[in-house]
Amino acid sequence: MKNPELVSTIRALEKASRGGAALWRALAEELKRPRRARAEVNLSRIDRHSKEGDVIAVPGKVLGSGALSHPLTIAAFSFSRTARQKIHQSDGKAITLRELLSSNVEPSRIKILK
Repeated sequence: MKNPELVSTIRALEKASRGGAALWRALAEELKRPRRARAEVNLSRIDRHSKEGDVIAVPGKVLGSGALSHPLTIAAFSFSRTARQKIHQSDGKAITLRELLSSNVEPSRIKILK
């Protein structure tokens, strides 16, 4: 892995998993996969599998195909420009996985979509 941001994100998630939350370990393991095998999730899929106020984690990239019908907090390693725009239009938040890690969201409230 040559991407320093990816490496530091994986290390931060692994460090947090030592505290007992298996969610962070699962996200780190998914990010360790080769780029072509990492998750790419469209907004339409996120909309189908979530409800208003949910916190969604994507161990990969969020793509802008589809629309969101309710506000969400979506954390991912990266976002397409269109996905960011549509998330903000639906009054949601697009944050990085490191921002999610430093927020005070209870790990049991977070759903992983891949």
